[in-house]
Amino acid sequence: MKQLQFAFSDREALDEGLKKLRQYYDEQSFYGMLIHVYSSSIDRKKIDTIQSRIDELLPEAEYVGCSSNGNILNGDFCAEEFALSCTFLEKASTKIKVLHFGLTEDTQRDVSEAVVRAVDENEWVKGVEFLINIRGMSLSGLCEGLSAVREDVQIFGGGAFSEDINVDDTCVFSKDGGYQEKGIVFVLMGGEDLHITSSYVSGWRPLGTFLDVTDSDGSILKELNGKPAYETYYKYLRIQNDENFFFHTLEFPFLYRDKGIDIMRAPTACTPEGYLVMTSDMDQHSRARLAYGDTWTILDSTRELAEKLVEFAPECIFIFSCAGRRTFWGDDRVGSETEAYQKAAPTSGFYTSSEFLRNREFVMQHNVTQVVAAMKEGEGEVKRDIVIRTGDDTFEGKVPMISRMAAFIKVTMEELEEANRKYSLMAITDGLTGLLNRSEIQRRITETIENDDIKDIYLIMMDLDNFKRVNDVHGHKEGDNVLIRLSGMMRETMVDLEDNCCCGRWGGEEFMIMVHSQDEEVVLKHAEWIRSTMEKVRFEKAGQVTLSIGMIKVRWDESPDQACSRVDEALYEAKNSGKNRIVYGSTLRSKKTTVYEEP
Repeated sequence: MKQLQFAFSDREALDEGLKKLRQYYDEQSFYGMLIHVYSSSIDRKKIDTIQSRIDELLPEAEYVGCSSNGNILNGDFCAEEFALSCTFLEKASTKIKVLHFGLTEDTQRDVSEAVVRAVDENEWVKGVEFLINIRGMSLSGLCEGLSAVREDVQIFGGGAFSEDINVDDTCVFSKDGGYQEKGIVFVLMGGEDLHITSSYVSGWRPLGTFLDVTDSDGSILKELNGKPAYETYYKYLRIQNDENFFFHTLEFPFLYRDKGIDIMRAPTACTPEGYLVMTSDMDQHSRARLAYGDTWTILDSTRELAEKLVEFAPECIFIFSCAGRRTFWGDDRVGSETEAYQKAAPTSGFYTSSEFLRNREFVMQHNVTQVVAAMKEGEGEVKRDIVIRTGDDTFEGKVPMISRMAAFIKVTMEELEEANRKYSLMAITDGLTGLLNRSEIQRRITETIENDDIKDIYLIMMDLDNFKRVNDVHGHKEGDNVLIRLSGMMRETMVDLEDNCCCGRWGGEEFMIMVHSQDEEVVLKHAEWIRSTMEKVRFEKAGQVTLSIGMIKVRWDESPDQACSRVDEALYEAKNSGKNRIVYGSTLRSKKTTVYEEP
């Protein structure tokens, strides 16, 4: 696999470059070629001319292309209007197949199903690249549909854009499909000798506190923390809801966790109501944070990926990098985060409106991200003498003010969040035992019982026998020791139940445990372990202190108050029937008998 690249702004330069490709192709024993054309222009006449010249001078070539926010050649930003990279295939086994579809929000499923079928029919496929017009659409349906492509196939691509990021007009084009304003072009590639690896880097870091998505409708993000979503941008960044909204927010996307990974979501527009129009769905009840670009993190990330690619020994590299990254760096410095890849192999690509990459089985849509795909035919030879450097050495003392301010804010917010966490914990816990306090355990009981989706809820109420005597005879310090020891036993046994259990101090020497989604035998076993373990303990002054326990299974038709009253009655029965025993429901269970069924 070989790759030649050139940039041009007029027909004369285009023809000169194509003739060189023609000559190179004729002099070598290649089995085909794939051309990518990236255009910062959406001028149809110019693009039609490019297509006709390729058809005439290189009729053997397959080609695809799209409009862009800027082009990347030889690992650096290319200021010229058009960029072309031609990949020559050296192995007879390597195959290329191009698919071109019209695309609307309603046809996303049909398109993805057609691609799934095409991959299934062509077992040689190892990778799928796509170029797409995305503006005005949520692409969640397309991504979900493409996730059905068999799992050994890598999927990557980018969204077409224009030089003016505030303009919605974009295009994609291909040899057979021509020029299209609402479409998607796929390149299926594979064969036994073709090897592909793909990955992504971000470098954007969280800024500020978590925000709850309190209202959303698909790709329309309506509310954050119960307020119009736009207010977040105005409150923290003073970004106005005007014609420059998209430009100003592009560098400050939301950091959002989806399907096990952190991804970024940038709004494309803001409605008069203050709703944010996103490029993909954001689920209600999820959480997000604003993010900012960190110079050093970006450069470290790209360097690490470039070093991994050197070990892969690629023969060409394709980059799909968000236009927001170009805005962040500026044209004179944006190459600092892509130049490292050129050390590994010829590198080309474009600045996108969105980036796409398969993460395990899921095809994910990214924003403000850089997706990188590397390819080779055969095993290749690792170049051990390559030293990867990025532009960080030249930036010493030139770090943007926003990076320094963001670092300061980040540390400040972390300290504030830690303080808030401690204060919040103090508000819901008992100061002596560290268990939940009465109001919090009661709140959780109410919340759980009123949740129709949670089944098999048990309440366990415990009371220390003759505890007043411990305090009166041996002092409150010894009484505190008894309470602390019991609370430790509760935590020790209930940790096995993980999120299905909570423990609290009900008041004085009374404690409450709530367990749900567990078998009756399991719950009784844990309750009995606490009782029997407490019975064996000998305190320094108080000696033996026993425990009485009432336990119930919450009935489907009773309220939280009724359930708490019933478990209190069960505890009362345990105390009145000899103490140091468990009563389950209204049936007495001595400390040595088997479990009775609740009537």
